[in-house]
Amino acid sequence: MPLTQRIHDQLQACIQVLSDAGGSLAEPLGAAARGMTDCLLAEGKILTCGVGPSGLAARHLAAILVDRLDKERPGLAAIALHGDGAGMVDDAEFSPGFARQIAALGHPGDLLVVFSAYGQARAVVEAIHAAHERDLRVVVLAGGDGGQAAEVLTENDVLICLPAESAARIHEVTLFAVHALCDGIDYFLLGA
Repeated sequence: MPLTQRIHDQLQACIQVLSDAGGSLAEPLGAAARGMTDCLLAEGKILTCGVGPSGLAARHLAAILVDRLDKERPGLAAIALHGDGAGMVDDAEFSPGFARQIAALGHPGDLLVVFSAYGQARAVVEAIHAAHERDLRVVVLAGGDGGQAAEVLTENDVLICLPAESAARIHEVTLFAVHALCDGIDYFLLGA
C-alpha cells in the first residue's frame, strides 16, 4: 500500500470516529462545560492532568482557558499539573506527582479534568482520589468505558467516554473534546 493511501485511510478513520462521536459526546461535554463554568464563576480554578500524550491535552486545555480559543476574554483560572517524569507514556508506572499537587493546590469548589487514553493510569486514578479528598469535582476524558478512572468517580463527577479503540483515534477525539469544552465555557460566559 502506498504511503498516500495509508494517510488517506488514517484521515477517513479519524473522520469516522468524529462522526460517530457526535451523538454520544454532546451531553457529557455539555455537562462538563457547565460544571467548569460554574466552578470558574464561583472563583474556583480548573486543574488538569494526564500522562504522556494525555498530559499534552491537559496542558492544551489549561493554556486555552488562561489565554483564549476564538473569542477575546479575560484569562480563566486553570493550572496544568505536571508529573515528576516517571511515566512518559499513557498508563505507565505509578507516579504520585498529581495527587501531591492536588493536595497542595486544590481547594473545595475547584475542579479536576483528567485525561487518560484508557483510564488505567494509576497516577490519574490516584489524582481522582486526591481530588475527592479535597472536595473537588472531577471530569474524566478517556477512551472505551473509562477504565479504572471511571470506577472511582462519584455521582457529582462527569465521565466523557471517547468512542475510539486505538490511541491515535482517542487522542484525536480528545483534541476535539478540549475545543468543545472551551467553546462551551465561552458560550456560557460570553453568549453566542
